[in-house]
Amino acid sequence: MFKSKKESTELTSNKSAPMKIKQSLLGIAALIATATLTSCSTFSLVDSQVYNNANLADFHTFRIITPGEGKLPPGMELVTYYNIAAAIREQMVERGYVEDPASPIIINIGLTVKNEVYTEPISSLMPPPGPIGPPPMNWFPYGGPGPGPGPGFAPFFMMPRSYYWNPNAQVVTGIYKEGVLTMDIVNMATKEALFSSSVATILQNGDSQFRNLSGIAEAVQTLFEKYPVPLLPQYRNQKK
Repeated sequence: MFKSKKESTELTSNKSAPMKIKQSLLGIAALIATATLTSCSTFSLVDSQVYNNANLADFHTFRIITPGEGKLPPGMELVTYYNIAAAIREQMVERGYVEDPASPIIINIGLTVKNEVYTEPISSLMPPPGPIGPPPMNWFPYGGPGPGPGPGFAPFFMMPRSYYWNPNAQVVTGIYKEGVLTMDIVNMATKEALFSSSVATILQNGDSQFRNLSGIAEAVQTLFEKYPVPLLPQYRNQKK
C-alpha cells in the first residue's frame, strides 16, 4: 500500500525530530561546559604590555636571570624558581627563540610578597652606582598617587627593575597583590623593557605555599596569553 506524499512528509518529520532535539541538547551541554571551564580558571592575567614599541619577533635569543646574578624573592625556594624558569623557557622555545647565555635579552622575574627592609647586595648584572643616590633596590615601590593599593605588599624583582624601567610608565596597580608573578623581558644592551606580563596568583589560596609544578606551568602559560609572537605551528594544538 502506497503512502500519500503528506503521510511520507509527516513520517520523515517525526523521525528527524528526536535527532534535532538531541543536537540541541548537545549544543546546550557544550555551552555549559565551556562556561564552567571559563569561570573555574585558576589564574587571571593581571597585565600584559609591550613597551618602547618593541617588535619581539626581531629578537631570536634569550636568557633567564639566575639566582647567581640576582636575588630570589623572600620566601621563594630554588625549586620554585627552577619550575618558573623551566615553564618560561618552554614558552620561549616553542615560539622559536633560542636560549643563549650571551644573549642581551634577559627575562627578569618578580613576585609580589610582604615588603621588607632592603638589606640585599646590588645585583651583579650591573656595576655599582656612582656616589650620588642610593643603591638600586629589588623592591619595586608603588609610584602612583595615594598610599598604594596594597599596603605591606610590593613586587620583588630578582634584578632591580630600576636598571631598565621607565619611571614615567603607567602604574599597574594589580601587581601589588600577594602572590602575583611578573615577567619582564629586557634588552640589556639598551637597558629598555620590551615586554611585561603579570599573573595572579602562584600562591595557594589562603596559604603561603607555592603551587606545584603543573600549577606553575599553567600560570606561566597565562603570562604568555597576549605575547605578540605566536607558538610555532607544531606546538599550537598541544596548548589548546
